[in-house]
Amino acid sequence: MEHNKKQHQLLSRIATNDGHGENSPYFDGWKAYDSDPYHPTNNPNGVIQMGLAENQLSFDLIQEWVVKNPTASICTAEGVSDFKDIAIFQDYHGLPKFRQAVARFMEKVRGDKVSFDPDRIVMSGGATGAQETLAYCLADPGEAFLVPTPYYPAFDRDLRWRTGVQLLPIVCESSNDFKLTREAMETAYDKAQESNIRVKGLLLNNPSNPLGTVMDRETLQEAANFITEKNIHLVCDEIYAATVFSQPGFISIAEIVQESSMKINPELVHIVYSLSKDLGFPGFRVGILYSYNDSVVNCARKMSSFGLVSTQTQQLIATMLSDEIFVEKFIAESSERLSKRYNYFTRGLSQVGIGSLNSNAGLYFWMDLRRLLKEQTTDGEMELWRVIINEVKLNVSSGSSFHCSEPGWFRVCFANMNDETVRVALRRIRNFVLQDKSAAKKQCRRRSKLEISLSFRRRDDIIMGNVMSPHSPMSSPLVQ
Repeated sequence: MEHNKKQHQLLSRIATNDGHGENSPYFDGWKAYDSDPYHPTNNPNGVIQMGLAENQLSFDLIQEWVVKNPTASICTAEGVSDFKDIAIFQDYHGLPKFRQAVARFMEKVRGDKVSFDPDRIVMSGGATGAQETLAYCLADPGEAFLVPTPYYPAFDRDLRWRTGVQLLPIVCESSNDFKLTREAMETAYDKAQESNIRVKGLLLNNPSNPLGTVMDRETLQEAANFITEKNIHLVCDEIYAATVFSQPGFISIAEIVQESSMKINPELVHIVYSLSKDLGFPGFRVGILYSYNDSVVNCARKMSSFGLVSTQTQQLIATMLSDEIFVEKFIAESSERLSKRYNYFTRGLSQVGIGSLNSNAGLYFWMDLRRLLKEQTTDGEMELWRVIINEVKLNVSSGSSFHCSEPGWFRVCFANMNDETVRVALRRIRNFVLQDKSAAKKQCRRRSKLEISLSFRRRDDIIMGNVMSPHSPMSSPLVQ
């Protein structure tokens, strides 16, 4: 203990605090999976990972393209001639063809309704790096961003841990499907003002993680009006833009900015994007920061030196995304497969009475287990979550880890496994719910039997009481 205390004194506050969030229940589920991972033959009773939002449903399309385009990689015989040009020093602006290809892909994903300037694209080591870079550019330690709940747990790490920036919740509720409202934004803003906290921006995640919903035009316009009136920034995390698999379609904040009728200061708007979810490339660490503010672009580009995307990755991605025939096919096929998997899972759960928030995007759904809680509290939710992790052997993420204000909601990821694993996971959840129902029925029957027994006992007591009463006919001297 004394040794650890001395070590803490030698290190910085960042090195010794818990700001990373690694000890939160969100990551505890991952640890449970890592210690006992499911395998269909080697460990069929292990934990199934349903806490990882990863898109593995269309990897075959990617692999097929890679085989057909060997020159895209400098590590093949066909592409090695470009090795020197790619391997030598490149500045932090990124390869021009990479930025052009990414800008075009972002337009394609948004239905060609908006345009993006390649010169405003800043590279980063994943969306995590892009979020933190924006936090550094827009706010000082102690200042805050407002964030609608529930929100992605790692935002606490990405925006807060090293920057000292605060995240203040905008409480959204299930009564209106967790939709963001002007009233909720104003309430959160006023609460910050009362606490003497300076609000520097509003952070939106669209499509939402964990809800799997998209924001409608009215909500986006209201958010734009709000930040314009308050003169604060609007950061839109749109990393799930291409995962929308049914109507309503995705509307980017870029559409709102580029509509001439909207009186919004574009210099207050910034977009975070990534290829981790839409293409399923989290290992490539391709993050994008796009800003309409020249000063932010210039600052962020300098800061990107600390988290660049390798030129080898840029080369491969630029070639792939420049193939528009492939891109169109991939977006359409990926959407269809996500829809099929989502419907299979949610319909299977509905058959045993488990509901979820109606959604149409993302790699997950928001499962409603409120009726299974022993008590409607965070403690009750965590008790159920531990049963699901340790007994049902599924790593689903608790709603409280997403800062949800209502206990009983859980995020379930469905796109990071094959069909057979999905069937196993679904069977485990169904069996658990059916067992819970059976136990509830048995408890109800026992309660009924007890109530009947007590009823008979009370009747007998009444009869015996009447028999022994001095006012009873049987105890009267006239009756011998």
